[in-house]
Amino acid sequence: MQRLAVINVVGLTEALVGKHTPNISNLVKDSIVTLNPPLPAVTCSVQSTMLTGVAPDEHGIVANGWHERETGDTAFWRQSNDLVRGEKVWEALHAIDSTLTVANMFWWFNMHSSVDIAVTPRPVYLADGGKLPDIWTNPSSLRSSLQKQFGQFPLFKFWGPMAGIESTQWIVNATIEVEKTYSPTLTLIYIPHLDYSMQRVGPDHSSISEELRAVDGQVGRLIDHCEERDINVCVLSEYGIETVSDAVAINRVLRDGGFLTIRMELGREYLDASSSRAFAVPDHQIAHVYVRSETDIENVAQLLRSTHGIDAVLAGDDRSDLDHDRCGELVAISDGDKWFSHDWWRSDAVAPDYQTTVDIHRKPGYDPRELLFAEGWRGNRARVALKLLWKKLGGRAIFDVITLDPKRVRGSHGRTTQMGAPPPILIAPVCAKEMPQSLPAAALKNLMIEWITS
Repeated sequence: MQRLAVINVVGLTEALVGKHTPNISNLVKDSIVTLNPPLPAVTCSVQSTMLTGVAPDEHGIVANGWHERETGDTAFWRQSNDLVRGEKVWEALHAIDSTLTVANMFWWFNMHSSVDIAVTPRPVYLADGGKLPDIWTNPSSLRSSLQKQFGQFPLFKFWGPMAGIESTQWIVNATIEVEKTYSPTLTLIYIPHLDYSMQRVGPDHSSISEELRAVDGQVGRLIDHCEERDINVCVLSEYGIETVSDAVAINRVLRDGGFLTIRMELGREYLDASSSRAFAVPDHQIAHVYVRSETDIENVAQLLRSTHGIDAVLAGDDRSDLDHDRCGELVAISDGDKWFSHDWWRSDAVAPDYQTTVDIHRKPGYDPRELLFAEGWRGNRARVALKLLWKKLGGRAIFDVITLDPKRVRGSHGRTTQMGAPPPILIAPVCAKEMPQSLPAAALKNLMIEWITS
């Protein structure tokens, strides 16, 4: 058996590997293999495909979030591994040899799985509305030992307008400690920093070279540790980032078409999804559109197909690998230079009170604007500092510091390589046999098993 570390450098493409990534570049022994992710090319769907070897219509993770028709709830970033159908790579490895162990360091759907060692973000939500950074681990004792050694997990540097390299550094520190303590056969590591930087400024911005060096430095620490302990290293990514200039407010389109229902609360507009004839749950460059009556499906599809910024609308069998109960009756795909916002309001003055905050669980769609402070006084650092101080002193305040401007977002993903998105990559272990130039993301599960057991 050969031990293996799989380092997921999110957003990395072949064009980004070069002089700014010496540690990653040193792993390239021949050509880089490109990966073909499923639709949608978003974190939860791609990771689930990599770990199960099947498409979203089988494993059920049709996006980072979806609407549940039975409960009327829309939720993103759920964490229970029971949501993912299909045999996971660690289950296959356990069946081959029950003594093999697997560590999952921050790949998603990491809670309550049959993986041997797990570490994942899990904030503590207080009764007064506060949120404290924390993690969930298996074994549970790992939670206190890691945070005692490396400090509290920097949740607010993991996501939000202050997201930075600190969270990636913490993940690397924790991964090295877990490896020293447990010596897992397979270690899955999530390195998020580059992804967030490119969503903020776009993949071609001059500052990305600095972000590449920062990420490469942390990946280099992992590579050095693995080489010292005779662990093969695989570097991969989930998707490539496209440059975008604006968003399509798809729910506003549905509202103008008479399909969306809203309710007023304290002078603000909130989506009444279950009362709507049709509404969308956007996720980067794709959106699941849930249509209540079958007789409305074609009319909604025609409305969206005629909307500027929408490249395609899939219905029925055209949804192919997304045809699952959680999927919308329609799946909209944006143009390459656009992303989908969940916005339905016509005036920012009546936007929901949570819209200017980082609130990943209440927003009915993924919102990359949470990475960006508002311009002007609302996002001013002095105001932000005063709000933080007030909260630390025990006061209550809405942390309303996030931009509402969709044009501030400069990078997005979700479209597949067949649609023109830059492909993610795979840099295989040195022990790997000759690889084809391109592989489906679903091939990774069997490749990991082969690299470990051959």
